[in-house]
Amino acid sequence: MTATAAVRTETRLLDRRIGRLLVMGWRFHLKTLSQSSFFILVSVLQPVIFASIAFFMFRVGGREGTLLYAALGAGLMGIWSSVLFGSGGAIQWQRWEGTLELLVTAPAPFILVLLPLSLATSSIGIYSLTATLFWGVVFFGIPLQLAHPWLFALAVPTTVISLGLLGLVLASSFVLYRHANALSNLLEYPIWLITGLLVPVSFLPGWVEPLSWLLAPTWGAKSIQAAALGGDPRFPILMCALLGVVYLLIGSRLLRLFERLARGRATLSLT
Repeated sequence: MTATAAVRTETRLLDRRIGRLLVMGWRFHLKTLSQSSFFILVSVLQPVIFASIAFFMFRVGGREGTLLYAALGAGLMGIWSSVLFGSGGAIQWQRWEGTLELLVTAPAPFILVLLPLSLATSSIGIYSLTATLFWGVVFFGIPLQLAHPWLFALAVPTTVISLGLLGLVLASSFVLYRHANALSNLLEYPIWLITGLLVPVSFLPGWVEPLSWLLAPTWGAKSIQAAALGGDPRFPILMCALLGVVYLLIGSRLLRLFERLARGRATLSLT
C-alpha cells in the first residue's frame, strides 16, 4: 500500500469514527432530553399555550393563512426555547455531575462531545412544531395544505440544524463564564420578537431588520413559512444553511479559546 492510499484509508476511518461519535451522542442526548419533564413542558405544552393565545388573537384579522402562520411561529418559538435552555444548561449540568473535566480531557475533541447535545436540543424542538400543527388542525380547524411540501421537508431540518449550531456558540461561553446561564433567561423573548416568529419584522423599528439577518431563526422562520404558505423558500433555506456553517466555525473557535482560558484560571469545574 502506498503512502497516499494509507493516508486516504486513515482519513476514511477517522471520518467514520467522528460520524459515529456524533450520531451516537445525538441519539443518547435525544433520549435523555425526551425523558425530562422540563423539556417536555418547554417543547410541547408551552408552544401549545402560546399558539392557542395567538389563534384567538389572529382569528380577528380573518386573513387567509394567518392561523397556520401563528402555528408555525409558535412551533419555532418552542425550538428556540429548547436550544436556548438546553445549550445554556449543557456545561452547567456536567459541572453539577462532576463529569466536565472528564469530557474535556477525553481523547475526542470537546466540540465533538458538545455538538451532539446542541443538535439534540434543537431536534427535540420538532415536538413543538408537531404539537402546534396538530393542536391547530384538530382543535381550531386549520387547513394543513402546504404550498411546497418537499421544500417544507427540507426547510425544517435545515432550521433545526442551524439553530443547534447557534446553540453551540452560546454553549461555548458557558465553559468560561459559570453564571452565563442567566443570559439564556434574557435572550428568549427578544429573539422571539426580532426574528419575526409571531410578529413580522417589518412591524418593528428599521434598525432591527439588519440585526435579524444575523440570526438563523429569522431565515428558518422565513423558509418554513414560505414553504407552507406560499413563496420562494430556497433563498432563506440557503441563508439558514450558510449561517449554520458560520456558527460552527465561530463555536469551535470560541470553544477552544474559552476552554484554554478556563484551564488557565482553574475555573473549569467551579459551580
